[in-house]
Amino acid sequence: MTTQLEILLDKIKVLETELIEELQKQEEEFSYEIRKRRVYFEENVIVRHKEYVKRLFNYITDAPLKHILSAPFVWICIIPSLLMDVTISLYQAVCFPLYGIPKVNRQDYIVFDRQYLHYLNLIEKINCAYCSYANGLLAYLQEIAARTEQFWCPIKHAKRIKTLHSRYQKFFSYGDAQKYRSQVDSVRHDFKDLE
Repeated sequence: MTTQLEILLDKIKVLETELIEELQKQEEEFSYEIRKRRVYFEENVIVRHKEYVKRLFNYITDAPLKHILSAPFVWICIIPSLLMDVTISLYQAVCFPLYGIPKVNRQDYIVFDRQYLHYLNLIEKINCAYCSYANGLLAYLQEIAARTEQFWCPIKHAKRIKTLHSRYQKFFSYGDAQKYRSQVDSVRHDFKDLE
């Protein structure tokens, strides 16, 4: 029997898919296309974009002092990010095959494409790559954690949580001991929707 919660979660998934499709329509509006993971703009668009590049000297001299002084604190985060990336990727490579959990495709989450924007200067492109990496890494980590949680502890929380991860709708209701014990093995291996 489908619960109201499952119906709502299915609606959210449909809306997320529609949102992604709507975002993809920007390809036409801004005259670009994606071929083999590379973004191609029409030549006239590239020329127009280059008119908007802020020269490096102006970019640095116009930057507020607080931004310049805080930059090392932003960039020091790359060290734990790289360690987390290596650790979580190693965990997935070793453990997911043992548990029968489908692996998370890193390229679906960590996307580098802003280097194709001709209106960004070198510093902006580096900063964009860093943000793409950090946010993509966290999304990649969340998906690995979600699949792990589905395998080890597929139980919804009693307390309200801010966001739901991709596997949450598969989880058992909090307090439903009978259903948990009778169906936990099937839920642990229910990744058919990822195939």
